[in-house]
Amino acid sequence: MSKTITIAQARLSMEEPHDCTDSKDVLTVLDALFDGLVRYDAQMKYEPAIAESWDISKDARTWTFRLRKGVVFHNGTPCDSEAVRFSLERMSRPDMGVTLGAPGVYNQYLQGMHIETPDAHTVRITLSEPMADLLDVLVTGYILPPKEVERLGSEFKYHPLGTGPYRFESYEQGVALSMSKHDQYFDGEPVFDQVTWRVESDPGERVRMLHDGEAQIATSLPPDVTDGAADARFQQSRGTTAFIIIFSAQKGPLRDPRIRQALNLAIDRDAVITQILGGAGCPLTGFVSPHHFGYDEAEAGQSYDIDKARSLISDAGFSDGIRLTLDSPTSLPNEAVPLSKIVTEMWREIGVDVEIVYTEDREAYAHNVRLKKIHDMCIFDSSPLSTFRVLKEKIDARFEGSWWQHYHNSRVESLLDQATLTVSDEAREAIYQQCFRILNEDPPWLYLYNYETITATTDALKHWKLPAHGVVDVRGLGD
Repeated sequence: MSKTITIAQARLSMEEPHDCTDSKDVLTVLDALFDGLVRYDAQMKYEPAIAESWDISKDARTWTFRLRKGVVFHNGTPCDSEAVRFSLERMSRPDMGVTLGAPGVYNQYLQGMHIETPDAHTVRITLSEPMADLLDVLVTGYILPPKEVERLGSEFKYHPLGTGPYRFESYEQGVALSMSKHDQYFDGEPVFDQVTWRVESDPGERVRMLHDGEAQIATSLPPDVTDGAADARFQQSRGTTAFIIIFSAQKGPLRDPRIRQALNLAIDRDAVITQILGGAGCPLTGFVSPHHFGYDEAEAGQSYDIDKARSLISDAGFSDGIRLTLDSPTSLPNEAVPLSKIVTEMWREIGVDVEIVYTEDREAYAHNVRLKKIHDMCIFDSSPLSTFRVLKEKIDARFEGSWWQHYHNSRVESLLDQATLTVSDEAREAIYQQCFRILNEDPPWLYLYNYETITATTDALKHWKLPAHGVVDVRGLGD
């Protein structure tokens, strides 16, 4: 008897595999179709995928990957070192790696690299600069079949072909996507013969689909829909995306770290989460989430302390009050409007009066942020799971990344330089923990929250455990 499984989720689309995304609904599909050289295990550590092992040179510039033998694409052609070279060079192009309309996310790390393929199962990458965190980029560097990509061009995403545990069968936009198992998958034959993703925007309906046997997994559920659904199993996950307000440190009061810290201390995050998320969130206690490499739980800060906030503002010479302007979208996050209102109300308690400027066009909003055309601050998010990337792209003043807003801390930049050269994971993690502590003392952003969502399953998956990052990885599905 054929064994099938259906996943009910809010959104579904066929995406370019070399674009840069943090969407769980997209990643579950991409990870079913494709493999990178490495992948995350259930605890967000790196483990072998197409590469069975790797070495890094002492100067953190040269990485040598030894590929598994016998890996084949869904059409039976071998996945060898030339396919890896082709895929990484494609991924590094300035027109690839698009996120929020900004291309070249991967190009900024991989440009100038030199790739050697001494044999069919060895790939040597020499970077133009040291990068001890290269795996943070390669984990989404999906390996693609060169001839198929060249034949299909931009249409490849609608006819995807990879090495993953499942092969593409059919797609109906806004309705469903179906895949069948890859019998020659290198990591063992998949348990299920077919996996289908179905779109259902209403979370209550996703739970009903479980109850009625129309689905075995329902994702991204808020806590209130679990009431009365005793026949389902619920697993909570804390998202890795940090919802924040970015401070512009170019001019005015926000150049002073005491003001930035005071704005953080004046926010009752638990109250914010309760009022605008219905409790479905976790307070953000630093610039990255607990899932990030280098998060320091012992040094988690930004607790609610309104008296200290007032004192810092007075010490900075603003006893008579401060006037600031906050930019806010009206969607993405969808709670942006009530969020903007509640934080400005809380800031009013410490003598900070804020005008809110709303933008309905989300793409135009992101474009203005990227061009540094914001007022004093803006509602945004930070999605990379890589601590290195967050520091490099959003905090390092020398790099002037897309989402950097004139913040500068020479201690953090010096530590980042050390981290790029530090091959030892343990030593590099200690460096990032130092960054975590410094960025609590001198915050570039208002740290708000991570989402908390629930994934529900039927008894057909009673032994399955959701990975720490909350992405449904079909490799791990079993009975």
